[in-house]
Amino acid sequence: MGDKMNAVTDAEFEQTVLKSDKPVLVDFWAEWCGPCRQVSPILEELAGDHGDKLTFLKMNVDENPVTPSNYRVISIPTINVYVNGELAKSIVGAKPKAALLKELAAFTQ
Repeated sequence: MGDKMNAVTDAEFEQTVLKSDKPVLVDFWAEWCGPCRQVSPILEELAGDHGDKLTFLKMNVDENPVTPSNYRVISIPTINVYVNGELAKSIVGAKPKAALLKELAAFTQ
Protein backbone atom coordinates (compact mmCIF):
# COMPACT_ATOMS: atom_id res chain seq x y z
CA MET A 1 0.00 0.00 0.00
CA GLY A 2 1.29 3.44 -0.86
CA ASP A 3 0.93 6.59 1.12
CA LYS A 4 -1.81 8.51 -0.71
CA MET A 5 -4.55 6.57 1.03
CA ASN A 6 -4.87 6.64 4.80
CA ALA A 7 -6.40 3.77 6.70
CA VAL A 8 -9.68 4.27 8.54
CA THR A 9 -10.91 2.09 11.41
CA ASP A 10 -14.35 1.16 12.72
CA ALA A 11 -13.82 3.62 15.59
CA GLU A 12 -13.00 6.52 13.25
CA PHE A 13 -15.49 5.72 10.49
CA GLU A 14 -18.37 7.95 11.55
CA GLN A 15 -16.20 11.00 12.22
CA THR A 16 -13.83 10.57 9.27
CA VAL A 17 -16.22 9.31 6.60
CA LEU A 18 -19.85 10.01 7.45
CA LYS A 19 -19.23 13.51 8.82
CA SER A 20 -16.82 14.55 6.06
CA ASP A 21 -17.71 17.71 4.17
CA LYS A 22 -16.57 16.18 0.88
CA PRO A 23 -17.27 12.79 -0.70
CA VAL A 24 -15.21 9.93 0.73
CA LEU A 25 -14.16 6.79 -1.12
CA VAL A 26 -13.46 3.81 1.11
CA ASP A 27 -11.62 0.80 -0.28
CA PHE A 28 -12.56 -2.29 1.75
CA TRP A 29 -9.63 -4.72 1.43
CA ALA A 30 -7.57 -7.43 3.14
CA GLU A 31 -3.91 -8.53 3.01
CA TRP A 32 -4.80 -11.96 1.56
CA CYS A 33 -6.99 -10.56 -1.24
CA GLY A 34 -5.25 -10.71 -4.64
CA PRO A 35 -7.73 -8.48 -6.51
CA CYS A 36 -7.40 -5.92 -3.68
CA ARG A 37 -3.67 -5.73 -4.39
CA GLN A 38 -4.44 -5.22 -8.10
CA VAL A 39 -6.81 -2.32 -7.51
CA SER A 40 -4.74 -0.63 -4.79
CA PRO A 41 -2.17 1.08 -7.07
CA ILE A 42 -4.98 2.29 -9.33
CA LEU A 43 -6.74 3.88 -6.35
CA GLU A 44 -3.44 5.40 -5.20
CA GLU A 45 -3.11 6.99 -8.63
CA LEU A 46 -6.69 8.26 -8.57
CA ALA A 47 -6.09 9.67 -5.08
CA GLY A 48 -3.15 11.61 -6.49
CA ASP A 49 -5.26 12.94 -9.37
CA HIS A 50 -8.58 13.57 -7.61
CA GLY A 51 -7.75 13.88 -3.91
CA ASP A 52 -8.90 17.49 -3.95
CA LYS A 53 -12.50 16.48 -4.75
CA LEU A 54 -12.70 13.09 -3.07
CA THR A 55 -11.08 11.78 0.11
CA PHE A 56 -9.54 8.34 -0.49
CA LEU A 57 -9.38 5.93 2.47
CA LYS A 58 -8.91 2.20 2.92
CA MET A 59 -10.29 -0.16 5.53
CA ASN A 60 -8.83 -3.56 6.36
CA VAL A 61 -11.90 -5.79 6.79
CA ASP A 62 -10.03 -8.31 8.95
CA GLU A 63 -9.03 -5.64 11.48
CA ASN A 64 -12.34 -3.75 11.29
CA PRO A 65 -15.33 -6.13 11.05
CA VAL A 66 -18.09 -3.75 12.19
CA THR A 67 -18.27 -1.22 9.34
CA PRO A 68 -18.10 -3.76 6.48
CA SER A 69 -20.88 -5.71 8.19
CA ASN A 70 -23.01 -2.55 8.61
CA TYR A 71 -22.69 -1.81 4.88
CA ARG A 72 -23.10 -5.45 3.81
CA VAL A 73 -19.63 -5.66 2.29
CA ILE A 74 -19.57 -9.37 1.48
CA SER A 75 -16.86 -9.54 -1.16
CA ILE A 76 -13.68 -7.56 -1.52
CA PRO A 77 -12.47 -5.39 -2.95
CA THR A 78 -15.55 -3.25 -2.47
CA ILE A 79 -15.16 0.46 -3.09
CA ASN A 80 -17.86 2.58 -1.48
CA VAL A 81 -18.35 6.31 -1.93
CA TYR A 82 -20.11 8.16 0.87
CA VAL A 83 -21.65 11.61 0.39
CA ASN A 84 -23.15 13.56 3.30
CA GLY A 85 -23.14 10.47 5.51
CA GLU A 86 -24.93 8.29 2.97
CA LEU A 87 -23.67 5.49 0.76
CA ALA A 88 -23.79 7.03 -2.73
CA LYS A 89 -22.01 4.38 -4.80
CA SER A 90 -20.72 0.85 -4.36
CA ILE A 91 -18.27 -0.77 -6.78
CA VAL A 92 -17.61 -4.46 -6.17
CA GLY A 93 -14.56 -6.25 -7.57
CA ALA A 94 -11.28 -5.16 -9.11
CA LYS A 95 -11.76 -2.98 -12.16
CA PRO A 96 -9.28 -1.33 -14.54
CA LYS A 97 -8.54 2.36 -14.12
CA ALA A 98 -10.76 3.45 -17.03
CA ALA A 99 -13.75 1.60 -15.58
CA LEU A 100 -13.16 3.07 -12.12
CA LEU A 101 -12.83 6.59 -13.55
CA LYS A 102 -16.13 6.14 -15.36
CA GLU A 103 -17.85 4.83 -12.19
CA LEU A 104 -16.43 7.70 -10.12
CA ALA A 105 -16.96 10.47 -12.70
CA ALA A 106 -19.86 12.00 -10.77
CA PHE A 107 -17.53 12.57 -7.80
CA THR A 108 -14.37 13.67 -9.59
CA GLN A 109 -15.63 16.28 -12.03
